[in-house]
Amino acid sequence: MTKRTVNVNVEYLTRVEGHGNIVVNVKESVLEKCELQIVEAPRFFEGMLQGRSIFEAQHITSRICGICSCGHTLSSIQAAEDAIGFTPSKQTLELRKFLLHMENLDSHILHIYLLVAPDLLGVKSFVPLIKSHNQVVRRALKMKKACNDVCDILVGRHIHPISCIVGGFTKLPSEKDLDAMLEILYDMRPGMDETIELAAGFKFPVFERETEYVALVSDETEYPMLHGDVGSSDGKRVNKNEYKKVTNEFIVPHSSAKHAKWNRESYAVGALARFNLNAQKLHPKAGKVANALNMKPKVINPYLNTVAQLIECVHSLEDGIRILEHFKKSGINYDEEIIVGLNEQNRIKVKAGTGVGAVEVPRGTLFHCYEVDEKGIIIKANCIIPTSQNVNNIERDMKKLVPEILNKSIQDITLSLEMLVRAYDPCISCSAHFLNVKYVNC
Repeated sequence: MTKRTVNVNVEYLTRVEGHGNIVVNVKESVLEKCELQIVEAPRFFEGMLQGRSIFEAQHITSRICGICSCGHTLSSIQAAEDAIGFTPSKQTLELRKFLLHMENLDSHILHIYLLVAPDLLGVKSFVPLIKSHNQVVRRALKMKKACNDVCDILVGRHIHPISCIVGGFTKLPSEKDLDAMLEILYDMRPGMDETIELAAGFKFPVFERETEYVALVSDETEYPMLHGDVGSSDGKRVNKNEYKKVTNEFIVPHSSAKHAKWNRESYAVGALARFNLNAQKLHPKAGKVANALNMKPKVINPYLNTVAQLIECVHSLEDGIRILEHFKKSGINYDEEIIVGLNEQNRIKVKAGTGVGAVEVPRGTLFHCYEVDEKGIIIKANCIIPTSQNVNNIERDMKKLVPEILNKSIQDITLSLEMLVRAYDPCISCSAHFLNVKYVNC
């Protein structure tokens, strides 16, 4: 085989959230450089939280991400409640699970249709599909709007939710609200079936790399998204409070996002990790879809993260319907509705402590950790984002992939690398966090 020299330099990769570059240099078929460069400026949300009350933290952290606003809200609330030793009611937990389902569904639909489908349908962006696949576009936008409408009903709005707070909800859904949300989700079922049919025709690149997969795990029968320990496909399991033993963050020169590793040189979080660790706990309809799409753990092709997202879409839709139908039958206890300033202090006693929130958001396990004083003021905060846990693994994938596709054209090599990064559905802006600044006299 003729030795090749290949240079790939993708500035500001498209169809991802935020700014990242792909740089690959191959000289005489030897890989000399292979980097996923995160070039976003650092975020200072941990600093913004210092000196703020735990009762306002979720309103601040929901601004970290416009896609995962609800996930950041829920992880923030969980960390705050863990710090002060507050245990939410079963009703509150069920409504939070439902909210997480809706965000998961909304984000996955966005990724499948708007970010991944163009590659698999042979176009450069979502825009040409408006003409060539008009019904597909209409379906995608209709399904995404449905998720947003449900979140509007439940928490006031999807981006930066209002009524979901420490202790519970300031507004609980009425009988009319439950009916409206159920009608929306029932109407989504045909669109979901058509989405599965569309995805069944997709041809994903063939590529595999053994790696460690990390997600929440639990001894309960449900698919763990809101609560659990942190588990690994390598058989390790730790309490969420030991999250630093999992992430082991470190800095590399070419990235403003930290890298992470646990038992191997890197690990992956996200839909594929959750599927590999918890597939047996999926809703039966989602399990049938997984079988129909030939998805059986352990799947080690990162491109198939999109398929895992589709399977989770079915799970989130059907389990969301189950939760609403349960409340329709059993009713809502409106005595739990929190009136801020009146019954809030009586319900929630504040004390000093440290708490960790660990929630499965669309892109993987999200950690929030707060140290709180006796007045409920945050002394120290740490947020570890799924994409910052994934970037090391993406880079390792790239290093294995490049030598396997050197026989392709430069254009095809570039596309394969772009598709690989997009498969992880990275939220690059959110991944660039910065914790401590030390000022030294010069």
